[in-house]
Amino acid sequence: MNMCMKWLLALLLPFVVATTAIAQDYKEGDQYLRLSNPQPTSTTDKIEVVELFWYGCPHCYHLEPYVVKWLKSKPDDVEFVRLPAIVGPRWEPLARAYYTAEVLGVLDKTHDALFNAIHEKKQKLADEDQIKDFFVSQGVSAADFKKAFNSFAVSVKMNNAKLMTRRYAITGVPTVIVNGKFSVTARTAKGNANIMKIVDYLVAQERLAGTSKSSAARN
Repeated sequence: MNMCMKWLLALLLPFVVATTAIAQDYKEGDQYLRLSNPQPTSTTDKIEVVELFWYGCPHCYHLEPYVVKWLKSKPDDVEFVRLPAIVGPRWEPLARAYYTAEVLGVLDKTHDALFNAIHEKKQKLADEDQIKDFFVSQGVSAADFKKAFNSFAVSVKMNNAKLMTRRYAITGVPTVIVNGKFSVTARTAKGNANIMKIVDYLVAQERLAGTSKSSAARN
């Protein structure tokens, strides 16, 4: 494939995705919901997709392969954010584990491994010591883990996760938020296999809305 063809495909891909998604018959109130209080996004020049999850949730574990597949073809104008939901104290240790891995730069190594440890190997990872042992098994020193797990940087991220969990007013996980406006769950999507398809539809809608606004501004 020559360079011109590669460039053309890269240029057309977002519009192909948009056309495919729009062809589906998804309806607000059925397959997805509109947030009663829209939330600001982390980016102003991209369409934000936020996945709220909890490592202890089997439904989140089963959604992960679909998310991974979706990420492989994610359009460049979409910003993907994982957000460990915190709906109570029991959810905090694993949320802190996520941000600890992020601060240590080992998230690519630990994310799937943590899901597998809980849901395949049936390991109990409910407190700092148990989570520390898991990180050590992934090649992180106990000292580095402890420093990061109790760090100010992780605490700031935890506070933000608690705040956004409340603001999104989720009723369970996994929940995917599109551009701070819409939510998609396994219940509304009628199964994990459909969640990212509906996300693509909503991204396409937001892309078209953005294009319309840009055209109106120029005129």
